[in-house]
Amino acid sequence: MSSAQRREQLISVGKQLFAERGFDATSIEEIAARAKVSKPVVYEHFGGKEGLYAVVVDREVNALLNRIATALTAGHPRDLLEQAALALLDYIEEETFGFRVLVRESPVMSASGNFSSVLNDVAHQVEHILGAEFKSRGYDPKLAELYSQALVGMVSLVGRWWLEVRKPRKETVAAHMVNLAWNGLSHLEAKPVLATRKRP
Repeated sequence: MSSAQRREQLISVGKQLFAERGFDATSIEEIAARAKVSKPVVYEHFGGKEGLYAVVVDREVNALLNRIATALTAGHPRDLLEQAALALLDYIEEETFGFRVLVRESPVMSASGNFSSVLNDVAHQVEHILGAEFKSRGYDPKLAELYSQALVGMVSLVGRWWLEVRKPRKETVAAHMVNLAWNGLSHLEAKPVLATRKRP
């Protein structure tokens, strides 16, 4: 096995173990044993468990962001919501180990590369889309950030739930998420107030 092939093997083994056990519960010994190499080989390639974890997380963050960016092709905001929801569910279905690594609690050293940072990047993209829509409909575009966080949060939490149950079908899950989000967005009040609080 070449050095590059060995590196890829260790990344694959590390991803699976981090997904199964989490960062803290995974040891260099386990990684080496599963890859059928000695511990020094793992250290030689990554400098330790932290280095391997950082590479795994970085790859998964980029893979998820690329999927979502590639999916966002339609011009209509409703279609964009569908595409983003399906891109996340596709990633969860096809890269289950990677998704599990991203949503697990990450060590402090990788705070910039975890599921939260991915969600913030996605929310930032959604914010631009919503901002333009809000402006064209007479809503305050400054609130686009709040709504983008709410939408991305909904999709990500549903995605974590669906990871465990895997039903209904992902297309059905995406359709229901878009139904809630789009029909809610299409009937927004310009200045909503809480019904349980007295109006000023």
